[in-house]
Amino acid sequence: MENSKIQWTTDTHNFWIGCKKVSEGCKYCYMHRILEKDGKDGSLVRRTSDEYFHKPLYDQEGRMIFTCSMSDFFIEEADGWREDAWEVIKKTPQHTWQILTKRPERIKHCLPTDWGSGYENVWLGVTVENQKNFHRVETLANIPAKLRFISAEPLLEEVDFLSMSADSSYPIQKMDWVIFGGESGNLTGKYIFRPCKVDWIEKAVHDIQGHSSAKVFVKQMGTHLAKQGIGSFVSKTEFISNLHGDDFQRFPQSLQIREFPQVAEPQ
Repeated sequence: MENSKIQWTTDTHNFWIGCKKVSEGCKYCYMHRILEKDGKDGSLVRRTSDEYFHKPLYDQEGRMIFTCSMSDFFIEEADGWREDAWEVIKKTPQHTWQILTKRPERIKHCLPTDWGSGYENVWLGVTVENQKNFHRVETLANIPAKLRFISAEPLLEEVDFLSMSADSSYPIQKMDWVIFGGESGNLTGKYIFRPCKVDWIEKAVHDIQGHSSAKVFVKQMGTHLAKQGIGSFVSKTEFISNLHGDDFQRFPQSLQIREFPQVAEPQ
């Protein structure tokens, strides 16, 4: 495990590394950027060492762990390793495991046989970067879990979080937590960034808070808004001190929200 700078967790742990791009949110994926700097192919999915894989078993202090931050827990290439990963998760009830995926259609097929209504220490989440992929929320809403969440990062357009399912229900009402963030990236080169607008986040937060009990966590404004001085300091020479735009005190007042579900909060 590794201590994380991600504001909504405390640690990250990767049972495997590498991923295949499946939707618009993957275009400038940080994982590919990081591995490319080391001369590695981010599309090659590989299991981590046994020592690292099983490390959470030996940490008795409870952690909030985001897995897999450098892959997708439900990616097909990891089917042969996932049972071992579930064993680690099952044997570490002291940890809270946050599993975020862009492949919710594979979740039911990949759950352990004793999943039941969900492991007490597992949160299941999906990424929703645009309206096209809101169907992931509908899929997650029908999967048993102790806690369900959405990561709307990178948010690439205005998304209607009050979209209805075919049965006229609101999937958002089965979610417990929604994270928002604009895309971060470099100012030049291959891995840059796409715009995010304050209005998109404000409308989504308003709708979610008015029509569900889900908690809201605004993580960052993203590089586009940071360049405008929202969420980050921009000097006269356009030097950006924080490309993520995650200076909470510089968020618009309406978006200074960082709530956690009641079941657990990182310290």
